[in-house]
Amino acid sequence: MNFTLAQFFTTLSTRLEQLIDWIGRSVSWLVLVMVLVTFLVVVLRYIFDMGWVALQESVSYFHSFVFLLGAAYTLKHNSHVRVDIFYARLSETGKAWIDLIGHVFILMPVMIFILWVSWPYVADSWRVSEGSREAGGLPGVYLLKSLILLMAGLLMLQGLALIMQAVLKITSRNHPLDAPVERTDEIPH
Repeated sequence: MNFTLAQFFTTLSTRLEQLIDWIGRSVSWLVLVMVLVTFLVVVLRYIFDMGWVALQESVSYFHSFVFLLGAAYTLKHNSHVRVDIFYARLSETGKAWIDLIGHVFILMPVMIFILWVSWPYVADSWRVSEGSREAGGLPGVYLLKSLILLMAGLLMLQGLALIMQAVLKITSRNHPLDAPVERTDEIPH
């Protein structure tokens, strides 16, 4: 592989992963917010006999943000579900081939399918400025549904980074991606 192409793949995959890492770390703080809001809902309901639908719905919103925006972060850190029948026993090159095939022929087509089938669903929600069906609920359901598209896009970006890394591992024995890389948690410029 041409050195400049390898350098481009390394730089681009590192930048994409920095972005995904920053998003994942940022959205992870919503877990704490979700716990605190849930605690507040319980205290208000059972101690003060009070409650607000919007406050209760906000927990679902936080959960959606964490799940949908954190999926690419989970993939980046190889914390997703993997059926490991033989993967662990493979060489690094063998693992790279499995990763390449999986990302090109499973991850990317599934994310394209999700974008394709979700687009009308999200567009209809935006068209009517969909809000909560409950009186006093949160008004931005269309924003929440937009996270589906964002999730697919972020997973495709992370998949692209992993595809480039797999290609580099397959085509080069001593590539910088084989060694531990010190990464920052900054947004790429």
